[in-house]
Amino acid sequence: MTTHFITAEINLQETPDQLHKAIEAELKKQGEPLRWAITSVDAERQKVTVEAVVTRN
Repeated sequence: MTTHFITAEINLQETPDQLHKAIEAELKKQGEPLRWAITSVDAERQKVTVEAVVTRN
């Protein structure tokens, strides 16, 4: 198992719960998320930037 630092851009969602689910789904594509944080929000483009640490086998 190895850990990787990744950055992802996610579309803003209607509710915080939907945003959380969208972030988790995107991170699952890269591995198993250990921790993540929203590091920036671009309101004009309706995107959030997420930085995460994931594990992969």
